[in-house]
Amino acid sequence: MTFYVENETEVEFDFSVEDTVRDVMAAVLDSEDCPFESEINVLLTDNAGIHQFNMQYRQIDRPTDVLSFPNLSYESPSDFENAAENEADCFNPETGELVLGDIIISVDKVKEQAQNYGHSEKREFAFLVAHSMLHLCGYDHMEEAEAKQMEDKQESILSKLGITRG
Repeated sequence: MTFYVENETEVEFDFSVEDTVRDVMAAVLDSEDCPFESEINVLLTDNAGIHQFNMQYRQIDRPTDVLSFPNLSYESPSDFENAAENEADCFNPETGELVLGDIIISVDKVKEQAQNYGHSEKREFAFLVAHSMLHLCGYDHMEEAEAKQMEDKQESILSKLGITRG
């Protein structure tokens, strides 16, 4: 399992971003029975930066908390069969790891939402990583049932890691 974190801001948190990404990534991949060693890229930016990405890729003219860019197409969530069938497009030739995709997180939103929801910045950050990792595994929340499924998975993952709202 490999992950790369790039922080293009001056913001620092009172927890290890790298440890949190690693722990959440491992928990999601374990919960989804991913059969491959995997890698992701995580970019930490500010509201202005994520606003630009949101506008460029989603044509939404405002900042958001997290963006997910999956590298795979799924028949159904966490159906990793397409990866094996499209090996040249899905695996890093140097490491042999499945490249799941990219995550972009607004550090401004992490701080703002943690305060608004009354929980720690670590909890908010871990939630956004879990949410985005589920997107990288093919989940979505366009329909009510899909949203409920993602919410349940996110809470289960964070609970297992002991990262709670309290």
